[in-house]
Amino acid sequence: MVKAPGEHEPEHLPARGSASGLTAPEDWRVLFSPYSHIVLVANSAAVDVPALPAQYPPTTLFVFFNKVYKVLNRPFEGHALLVSRGQPRGANIVYRGEVDEVLSFFARAHFLGIMNIRFNAEERLNPAADFRNAPTGHLDLPGYFDDLYTAGKTPTSGFALALWLSEFRLAATIVLAGFSARRSEKWRIVSAHDWSFEQVFLRLLARFGKIAVHGGIGANAYAGLSARFPEIPAADIALAAAEVLSERLSNTDAEVDKLISLTNIIRTADNLLRRLKPAMFRRRPPGGG
Repeated sequence: MVKAPGEHEPEHLPARGSASGLTAPEDWRVLFSPYSHIVLVANSAAVDVPALPAQYPPTTLFVFFNKVYKVLNRPFEGHALLVSRGQPRGANIVYRGEVDEVLSFFARAHFLGIMNIRFNAEERLNPAADFRNAPTGHLDLPGYFDDLYTAGKTPTSGFALALWLSEFRLAATIVLAGFSARRSEKWRIVSAHDWSFEQVFLRLLARFGKIAVHGGIGANAYAGLSARFPEIPAADIALAAAEVLSERLSNTDAEVDKLISLTNIIRTADNLLRRLKPAMFRRRPPGGG
């Protein structure tokens, strides 16, 4: 549940472009500190993003990630920060030639700038020049999640930033908007991330008041079961739930394997068409001919 608009309203908020040149975590902490709410906006259909500003006080900072054209259909006018994740080739909005398109959504916003982040040594940060000299700061956290996250996987930018901000113990309420991790016809779930781990961790943080979830989180049915049957240990309920979930996932995997076999021909044709895709329809990097 969000705070009332009159609560914790600082006299001054950071000026447009204030993210420029920031590198130290403490500098970022100072930047975030004046806001009453920090809303992390996922690239997801689970929330009406253009309607978000009306639901929070004017002292709210909205944090977006990379390809904002997936969730915005007009320029965003609230206080905003864009997070762009470093990849082995650098930020994907850079090498895909999407910087101008993405930044156009913040032309009229109280835009702090870009936070260019990386979480492991294989990822590469970009200089401000790659972002069309937009105000750019960097957050370099290689190894920050190594002892926490699933081995062989890498955290999503939204999960990583939510956890990092929660450990700052800011006065601001950290809100997750659209963090559903749901696969759909439009939204894919990248296997490089452990979505189940992230959803469990974020839900625990929300239940213990470390963060908030836009729209709230549903009641825990297992807690109700434990309350109705106090003679059943909570650990036994958790083990039974895990057992059922494991069986359901195994059954799902078996059916997915069948679908993969049935769609081999379709995927082969799709890969062929992608290779034959005319160059004129491909996004070109900045400065391309």
